[in-house]
Amino acid sequence: MAQGKAYRTVEARPNAQSLIKPGELVDLVEVTPLTLADRRIFNQLLENAWDAIDKPVTHVIAKADLRGSHNSNDRVGESIERLMASIVKIRVIREGEEAIERVQLLGGNIETTRRDGLLEYEIPQRLRRIIKDSTVFARLQREVMFALSSKYALTLYEMVQKRGNLRYRSSEKFSLDDLRGVLGVAKGKLTSWSNLKLRAIDPAIAEVNALSDYVVAIDPIKTGRRVTHVELRWWKKDAGSTAEAERELGASKVGRKARMEGRAETLKPRPDWLDRRGPALRTETYETAKLRHPGYDVYFVEGEWRAWAAGKEPLRDPDKAFLAFFRSFAEKNPL
Repeated sequence: MAQGKAYRTVEARPNAQSLIKPGELVDLVEVTPLTLADRRIFNQLLENAWDAIDKPVTHVIAKADLRGSHNSNDRVGESIERLMASIVKIRVIREGEEAIERVQLLGGNIETTRRDGLLEYEIPQRLRRIIKDSTVFARLQREVMFALSSKYALTLYEMVQKRGNLRYRSSEKFSLDDLRGVLGVAKGKLTSWSNLKLRAIDPAIAEVNALSDYVVAIDPIKTGRRVTHVELRWWKKDAGSTAEAERELGASKVGRKARMEGRAETLKPRPDWLDRRGPALRTETYETAKLRHPGYDVYFVEGEWRAWAAGKEPLRDPDKAFLAFFRSFAEKNPL
């Protein structure tokens, strides 16, 4: 019997809660390190272009969708320029052999100068080919991506989301240099294992364990007296731990670090109508919020709303209540 055709990453579909990222773009090595904002914006550009991601076409996105809750387009422009200038190394298979391909993350683009304007952009040809040939991907939960507060945490989350559904594997070994490269640690920074662990790895693990549906661990492996490799391990949370992570996602970011470290009271359970695995806001509600309040990070405001509503009685119409809360939030927090 003939072997079935491999499932291609471009056939995977994003949805209202999640987006798709090719596995090759998860484990890439940044020659020029990017920031957390750069990485988020790149993921959003990929998502926006997804329906024609492997085609030589121009894509268009509103700058407000990239700006989030930030008041200015300056950060967007700076991120776009860094993405254009960034060269990354990606492990690929060419003619049956492993190879390293160096590519740019973003091609030419046009940014209209109006504050509520558009960005027209292109995906470079070599990157399109990598995406087209990809058969492994990470499904990233949008809410988690925006909740993580460091580029190391976001990268670790992406690494685990890529590997989490592997049937016969729950760990992977990396050289320390490879791990630094994937995490995007700048050359000359965090050169010792102790500094890398303290400043990058431990905080990233704490955030991913608190906010995602996986538990992650990174164990050092020594050659002689030096740590030369690490073992990344991951396992799926049980239902109770998953629900706890979802409650944390719905809570305010204020006090999150203390809660992760066990220095604050455990969050009270949210009512069923606020549970992410129960009734959710309609897609039309998100679109309406974006149209009424351009420039705001809809998902951040949703988190504030869920935190505010957690101690209140169930609402008859959560979608209507969210839009009313959003209107009040925008009046109190003008851009």
